[in-house]
Amino acid sequence: MASSDYGTLSAAIRQKLIVTATYHGHYREFCPHVIGTKKGKQHVLGFQFAGSGSSGLAPGGEWRCFDVATLSGVSTRTGPWRTRPVHTQPQTCVDHIDVEVSY
Repeated sequence: MASSDYGTLSAAIRQKLIVTATYHGHYREFCPHVIGTKKGKQHVLGFQFAGSGSSGLAPGGEWRCFDVATLSGVSTRTGPWRTRPVHTQPQTCVDHIDVEVSY
């Protein structure tokens, strides 16, 4: 059964909304692109463009894989949709995709 955060993240992908949340004690702002499961655990792949992380955040943002159960304070807002224009590697965050952004 999907959590309420899973539903919020799925809707954010469909509507191209920005997500704000806390993950491992760090505030994050990201645009979710793919949600589903990996080895039975719910994961979301997003392009993080603001906030922080334990390894810092590259200028301009970077791809991040989040364990949905570990996200807290998940909310959405409108704003410019952000992504990386070129995907140099296939994603490995999710092996069973439920929702994926359409371009």
